[in-house]
Amino acid sequence: MMTLRQWSADDARVPMATTWTLEELGRALGLQQLFTRQSPQKLKVLREHALIESAQSSNRIEGVEVDPARMGTLVFGAPMYRDRNEEEVAGYQKALTLIHESGATLPVTQETIRRLHQLARGQVWDAGKYKEKAEPIIERRPGQEDRVRFMPVAAGAATEAAMAELVAAYDSIKRDRGIGPLVLMAGVVLDFLCIHPFRDGNGRASRLLTLLLCYHGGAEVGRYISLERIIEQNKERYYQTLQQSSSGWHEGRHNPWPFVNYMLWVLLQAYKEFEQRVGDTAEPMGAKAQLVREVIARQSRSFSVGDLERLCPAVGRDWIRIILRKLRDQKKVRSFGHGAAARWERIEE
Repeated sequence: MMTLRQWSADDARVPMATTWTLEELGRALGLQQLFTRQSPQKLKVLREHALIESAQSSNRIEGVEVDPARMGTLVFGAPMYRDRNEEEVAGYQKALTLIHESGATLPVTQETIRRLHQLARGQVWDAGKYKEKAEPIIERRPGQEDRVRFMPVAAGAATEAAMAELVAAYDSIKRDRGIGPLVLMAGVVLDFLCIHPFRDGNGRASRLLTLLLCYHGGAEVGRYISLERIIEQNKERYYQTLQQSSSGWHEGRHNPWPFVNYMLWVLLQAYKEFEQRVGDTAEPMGAKAQLVREVIARQSRSFSVGDLERLCPAVGRDWIRIILRKLRDQKKVRSFGHGAAARWERIEE
């Protein structure tokens, strides 16, 4: 029994903890328009950075990695792909671009979901097609036996019916305003993951669906801050809350709120980061420099230029070195060693 079916029937009672998060999100949404009017150059850098981070993080969660030095070319260029991983990262970027360019005008339909999956999966034979066989979702545990974490909806007609019901329930609840749009977003994503409609790529499709539903709910922060990167940084909590909320899903005995609260928390973290990044419009070193400085400020141990290049893929290596030299002159960082092997660390104030 789906979460949305429960909400349609029960008129979902929102827990107090969820209400508090929604109040904070309401404040952030109220400031969204103000922030997006500030510093066009800074917003441009944030958009480019978020696009790269999202394509990188969402694929990396699924074990798909590419050379960080290739990310800018894969996202903004027209490269010849070196391998399947590069094709998938570039495909995810195309799906992101479609969502960002269309926003809330891109309908939440089965056709849209299949299209997003097809873009993200590239030339795989079943990209955009529902699964032909239902496979259990296996949890891999180092040093322990694998175990079945969840058995999704059966393939064929069962998947088709479940997806049709999910989209119809979303439309009904949104039209009747039976529950807030951001809570609805999280409920849709939970049901989608439990249906598990595709053979592979369901996680990435769910994150694309999250972004699209956020646009429909009026939350556009994913244009500037990568929701996928925040999920990746907190993926243990992601898997934990998904496990909690999917237990008993088939029987309608599940509790959706752990996963819903997690997804709302991710969105709130994105807004807090967005507010912090655009709040100081007097940054003298420019938007890219501010981005690098914020990444450096989060480092708790020594780091290399290569580490910063990986964490700031929208910023070139030469520009990173210039910023590091300026920060060293300001006695905010220090270096050890020379050349490519040099390590850096923050100087605590």
